[in-house]
Amino acid sequence: MFVSFARRCQSKCFAVIFLALILAACHDQPSTPAAAAKVVPLSVIPTNSVKVWVRYPQPNSSLSPLASLGKQIFFDTSLSASGKLACSTCHNPDHAYGPPNGLAVQLGGSDMHHPGTRAVPSLRYMRFTPKFTRHYVIPSPDGAEDEGPAGGFTHDGQVDSLHEQASIPLLNVNEMANADAASVSSKLKQARYADQFQKLFGVDVFNVPAKAMEKATLALEAFETEDASFQPYTSKFDAAMAGNVNFSADELRGYALFNNPAKGNCAKCHIDTPGPGGRPAQFTDFEFEAVGVPRNPEIAANRNSKYFDLGLCGPARKDLAKETNFCGMFKTPTLRNVVSRQVYFHNGRFHTLDDMMHFYAERDTDPAKWYTKKNGKTALYDDLPIIYRDNIDHVNAPFNRKFGEPPALNDDEIRDVIAFLKTLDDGYSVQSGEPRKK
Repeated sequence: MFVSFARRCQSKCFAVIFLALILAACHDQPSTPAAAAKVVPLSVIPTNSVKVWVRYPQPNSSLSPLASLGKQIFFDTSLSASGKLACSTCHNPDHAYGPPNGLAVQLGGSDMHHPGTRAVPSLRYMRFTPKFTRHYVIPSPDGAEDEGPAGGFTHDGQVDSLHEQASIPLLNVNEMANADAASVSSKLKQARYADQFQKLFGVDVFNVPAKAMEKATLALEAFETEDASFQPYTSKFDAAMAGNVNFSADELRGYALFNNPAKGNCAKCHIDTPGPGGRPAQFTDFEFEAVGVPRNPEIAANRNSKYFDLGLCGPARKDLAKETNFCGMFKTPTLRNVVSRQVYFHNGRFHTLDDMMHFYAERDTDPAKWYTKKNGKTALYDDLPIIYRDNIDHVNAPFNRKFGEPPALNDDEIRDVIAFLKTLDDGYSVQSGEPRKK
């Protein structure tokens, strides 16, 4: 499926072009043994030099009856115990189907005052998420390579479909707070679209609560799959891939740093090349990583010093509790629309892209900047128990630097990477890959 740019380039043409980009972006930057290369001035790169073949999806002219029902359910606040919370409340379409505010976690529950324990992810670009596997194996020169766990929905990959994912907030005490399927079914029966629901699933559908709830979540899945707003591919990056715009100099430098395995190395996990059949780049490998994000005091659950969110190992996910080599790992999110977000990482620890990028670069070179003090010492990786800290990535750049060493990215380079990341926000064009909208 998806692996790093270095292992899977879709064509020799793109590989040659991208090498030119990296060489050009290295101009006037300090060289390192890992990154040293002959300088190629930006001026020699041809117009639209990053154009590649991508099969952008054609938006549906209309939604199926199932998806149309799902759309109504998605925006229906009456399905919550409070009567004030809908799927769209936390997954706001005006915010790339992510949270509309800067809260680390959202509020819900029967009184709308119950805080969650994790930041709300965007629902955009979920369509190609593979099912969860403990061992994602890819071909390699030696036969096969185990990339570890990958796939599934939510931060810990605990379910394998959008309809299973949709059932979680319906029953979560901190979200829509329904007691059980019967409570959900009762609300669906009173909804303005109840007749439409019965036409699709039978007049007796509400007599079997579990069936009614399952059908509701299947309708939500259809809406999230069919509606073009969930996978618009209307960013500047997509327009550039289609050959309809050029990157600016700083965007181009940032693009090269994004891919440079000795610098940003972002593309190792956030795959930026087309997928099978020309599928647009998803900017995630759907795999799991432990990066040692600092503990977030904004999360109420963290007031209990014994509480830890271990990702794959729980507490939300139960089946992998004994697989301690997975503790602290969370799924790599897509970077599409990353600039429009106001919170970053599974615990919403950072609120600006600049802080997030500096943390990546300086986590180990200047840890006192990011972690709190305890007994006069910097409490490294304070959101993960000591016994699991060997799971944290110290191998791949930018996490391969030691205390006191120069970070993998300096301030100017971080600005360039952010300039590139801004090209990933949707809304640059009207249709996928088209020139800038007027």
